[in-house]
Amino acid sequence: MDRAGAAAAGGGRNPRRAPAGGRRVSAESDAGERPGFWVFYGGTFDPVHDGHLAIARAARDALQATVRLMPAADPPHRAPPGANAAHRARMLDLAVAGEPGLRVDTRELARAGRSYTVDTLRELRAQVGMQVPVALVVGADSFLGLPQWRDWRALFDLAHFVVADRPGSPLDEDLAPELAAALDGREAADAAALRAAPAGRVLRLHQPLHAESASQVRLRIAAGQPWQDLVPLAVAAYIQRHGLYVRP
Repeated sequence: MDRAGAAAAGGGRNPRRAPAGGRRVSAESDAGERPGFWVFYGGTFDPVHDGHLAIARAARDALQATVRLMPAADPPHRAPPGANAAHRARMLDLAVAGEPGLRVDTRELARAGRSYTVDTLRELRAQVGMQVPVALVVGADSFLGLPQWRDWRALFDLAHFVVADRPGSPLDEDLAPELAAALDGREAADAAALRAAPAGRVLRLHQPLHAESASQVRLRIAAGQPWQDLVPLAVAAYIQRHGLYVRP
């Protein structure tokens, strides 16, 4: 999707166990499903780490909805990922295994070409209609870059935004004028406001700081520094088994 991996924030550390794998869905396997509220958390997840899961759990609990972690195939606004899509999706499978209300959605991996959020949402709307509430979970830094996304103003007609926020986040500073104008009157007080409309509202998901980042994990692996405690146990084992992120 357009956004980079969401800023890592909030929640507690995930259990140190090694599940066999998580539930994965695609646009095709979802064709007959009709949730009352669709919630997506997209990014490169390169790799998925404890901060990603903390955000997903916080969104699940605040929204009382299943959160679909959706790996991007070819993000247009950042360098290519360090691991290929198959590896990143498999690591997500392992990370969400045994986590109620979290699942992996691979619809963007099935589409050829670059991965744009607006295209994903238009395809989803063709599937579920325009009246069902849909929300995107994004990090605060990614949300501030919204004007660089393709057809970004159209996104408010297609989905709500749930912005993973924390005290002192960039959202507390001055916004770009075009983004500030687009957000005028869109703030939602709670999840009920999102469920009451199909799209167009913005909810700030407040949570404590969680320090992990995907770039930090990659850099530590490449430098031979400790990194295993930043990711779920099964993901750490997968990275080591496949030699991911190691300098050639």
